[in-house]
Amino acid sequence: MIYATRQDILSREGADALFAAADRDRDGQTDVAAVDAKLADASATIDTYLSLRYPLPLAVVPPVLKRLCVDITLYSLSLSADALTKELRQRFDDAISLLKQMASGAVGLGVELVPETPVAGEVKGGEILLSPKPRLFSRDTLEDL
Repeated sequence: MIYATRQDILSREGADALFAAADRDRDGQTDVAAVDAKLADASATIDTYLSLRYPLPLAVVPPVLKRLCVDITLYSLSLSADALTKELRQRFDDAISLLKQMASGAVGLGVELVPETPVAGEVKGGEILLSPKPRLFSRDTLEDL
């Protein structure tokens, strides 16, 4: 699942920031394919952290994940375009730090997730879930014997 789009980058950071990071061949045009590839890479990075705690894909993309995806994408694009700044590096480090906290459970996504309903007999996380039948014999049923 892709957590942000080119439009999200434009909305959050503006055309100048995207152009500075994504004009790879210096032809005055944003390299759309590079932006889309880096958005996919950033989303995959986010998934590696979230998959430790949350069932993926998420039904709804929380706004915080859009922001993290944009920050990671701009950092990655800037590395290849020699446009890296201290601010972009700090935002990347902050994004990874927040993802680590999400993975550990120290912070949440800010949205309520619908829990999965376990199926009887299904193997999930190394456990077997069973639905036992009612007891035939108990202290109450054997009381008169």
